[in-house]
Amino acid sequence: MLRFIFHYLRPYRKESLLGPLFKLLEAGMELCVPLVIASLIDRGIGQTDSSWVVRMCLLLAGFGLVGLLFAVTAQYFAAKASVGFAKQIRRALFSHVQQMSYKDLDYAGTATLLTRMTSDVQQIQTGVNLTLRLLLRSPFVVFGALIMAFTIDVPSALWFAAAIPVLAAVIFAIMLISIPLYRKVQEKLDGVLGSVRENLTGVRVLRAFRREKAETESFEEKNEELTARQRKVGRVTALLNPLTYILINLAIVFLIHTGALRVEAGILTQGAVVALYNYMSQILVELIKFADLILQITKALASAKRVKGVLDTPATDRKETEKIASSAEPEPDPVQEPPYRIVFDHAGLAYHAGSEPSLKDLTLKVKRGETVGIIGGTGSGKTTLVNLIPRFYEATEGSVSVDGKDVSDWDVSDLRSRVGVVPQKAVLFRGTIRDNLLWGNGQATDEGLLEAVSCAQAEDILKGKNGLDTVVEQSGRNFSGGQKQRLTIARALVRKPDILILDDSSSALDYATDARLRKALEQLDYKPTVFLVSQRTASVLHADRIVVLEEGTVAGIGTHAELLETCPVYREIHESQFRKEDAS
Repeated sequence: MLRFIFHYLRPYRKESLLGPLFKLLEAGMELCVPLVIASLIDRGIGQTDSSWVVRMCLLLAGFGLVGLLFAVTAQYFAAKASVGFAKQIRRALFSHVQQMSYKDLDYAGTATLLTRMTSDVQQIQTGVNLTLRLLLRSPFVVFGALIMAFTIDVPSALWFAAAIPVLAAVIFAIMLISIPLYRKVQEKLDGVLGSVRENLTGVRVLRAFRREKAETESFEEKNEELTARQRKVGRVTALLNPLTYILINLAIVFLIHTGALRVEAGILTQGAVVALYNYMSQILVELIKFADLILQITKALASAKRVKGVLDTPATDRKETEKIASSAEPEPDPVQEPPYRIVFDHAGLAYHAGSEPSLKDLTLKVKRGETVGIIGGTGSGKTTLVNLIPRFYEATEGSVSVDGKDVSDWDVSDLRSRVGVVPQKAVLFRGTIRDNLLWGNGQATDEGLLEAVSCAQAEDILKGKNGLDTVVEQSGRNFSGGQKQRLTIARALVRKPDILILDDSSSALDYATDARLRKALEQLDYKPTVFLVSQRTASVLHADRIVVLEEGTVAGIGTHAELLETCPVYREIHESQFRKEDAS
């Protein structure tokens, strides 16, 4: 874990050294103060030497100013290192998430990745900042004060030697009890944050089903569990100050008693006793600071472990270039095109090890320019099938080939540049319509963009607004579901892909618009291979072939007419949707 932290601190080695150094210089100033006060009492006040009092006061002010300068400088370097360190981790996390496979993204979950990117990174940043400032300073002050006490008076300093181990034992005992409790508090806090995020995300559904009361009760239960954990750890940590102050005050009583006897005997001065008292107070403060630091480091290490867990997840896409470079397989002859654009050879996919396959034993050969409809009930494996083509998921059985080459042998960027994907959930990004369409092809002209918009039946969206410069708010919330679907289709068409995947992307369109869209796709001059995923038979009935899926297996493959004769599953779907029209 330390190696992981040092790796991201490496660019800030100078700041990581200067921060603690200036903090130690500040601590050195602090250790000199009791001696100055002792001199002020013994010589300035004891001998009524006003000039000496003035000089000592000026010296104390100088120590204060220099110490402040050292403290501010140390804070500057520590903050610069910790903020830069957090920036490096966030950058690495974001880059890594972009290269994670769909499978790993599904397993991690959006909420978890957001927590890692925000609160966990912030916790690590705080831990690094405090570590740079206090990890060396607190032990330095404790042992420095002990040494200074022995230079003043050995018998009195023995109380320091006795008090420090007892104080340390109490502080670290409380700390060791608190650490696992804090971990449980963090787990409960994650549950509360997850509940809040889920409810805010699904607030419309929640209110539509009148679940406000039930969800409020569920939240209250989680909140009470968190509060109970916090109270428990609070009761333990609340013992810290009373116990340490009892111990330190007992030590001070014995110290003053011993000092008074030695002052009466003429061995010690009154100023020396005050200096010893101040050193004892410094030790108490620093031990408490150090205990808090250890707790913060523990939290930071727990967060670092969670962040490292994400970064240790294999980034599938990152390794593709090396894999291609090391492959000894010959490239296909570019002159002789393979007979099929896409081949599924007994392909299947199980999303997690040991889970039931979502797609099983699919064998299908698709020619260039062919339109293939994919239909089936919810959870039948339609989206799984098309996600294997751009290698969003790895086939766990069989193989998938594009242009005669297994998708696992393609460079992922090259493979996906040939594929235009319109996912089930239409997603637009903040900016303008032009910005969103240029994702398909950054070099496209306005003419090309408008051509794609026209094909996607989205021209009406531009009318009465600012055309391609129409503003798109976050997640496209200023557009309806059907408008977002048509714009995402246009974005895919801008690329002029070899393979076009429409994953139930017309579900929010009326039948007339859907029909015009299919007709426009048929008239494209570059003739892509099209996969139409839908639950409507009206959307796929004109496809060259239709694949019918049921519970992850192929129930039938053929044309609309053939499947009505040979496939009961397809016939049932079709009749359920067209029964009224047929009856009339």
